Amino acid sequence: MSTLITPDLVSLDEDLGPDRPDVIRALADRIAASGRASDAEGLYADALAREAKTATGVPGGIAIPHCRSEHVLEPTLGFARLPRGIDWGAKDGPADLVFFIAAPAGADNTHLAILSTLARSLVRKDFRESLRSASSREELVALVEAVVSGERPGSSPAQAGVVGSSSRTTTQAAAPSAAPDTDARADAAPAHKPKLVAVTACPTGIAHTFMAADSLSQAAEDAGVELHVEPQGSGSVTPLDPAIIRDADAVIFAVDVDVRDRARFAGKPVIQSPVKRGIDEPAELIREAVAASTDPNARRVPAAGGADESAASDRTEGLGGRMKRVLLTGVSYMIPFVAGGGLLIALGFLLGSYEITSFADKMVLENSLWNLPTEIPEHAPLGALGAYLGAVAFKIGALSMGFLVPALAGYIAYGMADRPGIAPGFVAGAVAGFMGAGFLGGIVGGLLAGAVASWLGSRRFPRAVASLMPVVVIPLVASIVASGLMLLVLGGPIAALTKGLNDWLSSMSGTSAVLLGVILGLMMCFDLGGPVNKVAYSFAVAALGTAAPGQTAPLLIMAAVMASGMVPPLALALATAVRPALFTPVERENGKSAWLLGAVFVSEGAIPFAAADPLRVIPATMLGGAVTGALSMGLGAMSRAPHGGAVVFFAMDGTALQFLLSVLAGTVVSAVAVIVLKSLGRKRATTDAPAEALEPAGV
Repeated sequence: MSTLITPDLVSLDEDLGPDRPDVIRALADRIAASGRASDAEGLYADALAREAKTATGVPGGIAIPHCRSEHVLEPTLGFARLPRGIDWGAKDGPADLVFFIAAPAGADNTHLAILSTLARSLVRKDFRESLRSASSREELVALVEAVVSGERPGSSPAQAGVVGSSSRTTTQAAAPSAAPDTDARADAAPAHKPKLVAVTACPTGIAHTFMAADSLSQAAEDAGVELHVEPQGSGSVTPLDPAIIRDADAVIFAVDVDVRDRARFAGKPVIQSPVKRGIDEPAELIREAVAASTDPNARRVPAAGGADESAASDRTEGLGGRMKRVLLTGVSYMIPFVAGGGLLIALGFLLGSYEITSFADKMVLENSLWNLPTEIPEHAPLGALGAYLGAVAFKIGALSMGFLVPALAGYIAYGMADRPGIAPGFVAGAVAGFMGAGFLGGIVGGLLAGAVASWLGSRRFPRAVASLMPVVVIPLVASIVASGLMLLVLGGPIAALTKGLNDWLSSMSGTSAVLLGVILGLMMCFDLGGPVNKVAYSFAVAALGTAAPGQTAPLLIMAAVMASGMVPPLALALATAVRPALFTPVERENGKSAWLLGAVFVSEGAIPFAAADPLRVIPATMLGGAVTGALSMGLGAMSRAPHGGAVVFFAMDGTALQFLLSVLAGTVVSAVAVIVLKSLGRKRATTDAPAEALEPAGV
């Protein structure tokens, strides 16, 4: 533990720069200079990427930037006490105490527990003040070492146990303390002392998870409430005792990720929020949970496993928000089947020629590596071995693509009803594929299966039946209802609609094809991986998956969609390189990684830019996407692969140059538009703002 932090990792009252990236960079440099990280730039980039997800400022003037990084050689703490506070996203103001927690990518549970102990100790005012009053680096190191070794000067042994626990926090306050206001306690603590349980979890599982646990515990103690917390951090997790969960009046989920084994809490009134609210507003969460414990209409963890709550971080999620969430859940789980399968199909074409579709089944079944085929296609470039391996790759890819509609439907149902919805969703999706209802049928089948499974899961049944519900009754009944409706009522009309749509697309040429490219390009760049983007992408993939031999329209559509989706990150990367002064330091760092993300068709690489400045970035990317889509369709670019961007040039039937020209044109158009719009906004700000409020040039 003595090596976790050393004096050379501490900065006391030095001006490290005006904003977060400057401070993080300075601390990353210190860590690398001490030999604890192999690459300061890599560590800096990993910490900024974590910071972009959620600001790490917490109440009390504290910031805890942290990350796991392959560049970290041993668990390390860097510390800076700043001469003036910097806005780090906390509600109560700027931060002047900054702990940089750097953990190796494969840090063991012992080290993670130490780092987590430090993070949760920062909720204590006495510890924060001792950090502010330390007169030397050595004194500050001693303070930190005392905390991470379990010492807590001036506290009771019971309190020290709470801080030192790495996997469970328990507060059982029987008597009021002198500090809290008695009126507030009277309001919060009824005659029956409520018993609450809570789960806290953040994506990294190092800092916010445990700080939220301790903040909630302190708030429960102040309110006279019994609270048991299960922090689900990166290390090993000690689950709450089932008897404690059984006796709890309500549960709090302060999480940014899924709760592990959520079914343990089935039937309990639930309050769910982001993990940061557990740090910023713990007393509010405790009050809400106490109120829910006596409210017969309070939201509850569904008996089927929590489908209603599993992805919800907002207590007021409406019908539109829920529909968006479940559809994106289906698409996100479908994409790995599509990406992997599509690339394997493209590899099969590369090795075995485009004639492979007519002989792949026979070649795979009748031959092996020890019995290579004697009859091979005329255009197979690598002979018998290449043709055989191409057939194997093609068949694996084709089977993977066969899961497209069932996976879409299955995980839409999962988004609505959790695990009990998966089986009926897959079955309904398979029925949609069987009837030719395609992508649209998969959506309808998944929604039907999810709705039935979710409804059944929300009902209350006798204990003897309840254990059979999620594994037998719900999948059986939901499969019968959803698949039955698809076979008897809905499948035929949806199949006819799908066929008509495909026939219309196949007949498109000339101006109408260019117009379609414009529409697809606009959709791909509108929300950068959101629902509109996913609708356009799924439409193209579904058309590609059902394309008949000799059809070119699906290949044209796939190329236009993929090319348009590459434009936003590439354009923002180009803009940050050409005019870096128009972007923040964090955006300039994101611009470097956006080159690679754009090249391999990951539209989400532009999201940090769009989130910071949507009114300028999104219209600019849509303009470039429309240009790319139109050019791609007009020039006849085609792609047999549904993903990969520049990696799959070989699957473009000799149209890679047309594809590349389309992407380059859209990238330049979008980059110019972003620069112009940001420059106009900058000039306006310079004209309107008072002189003392202006940013220095280049910031």
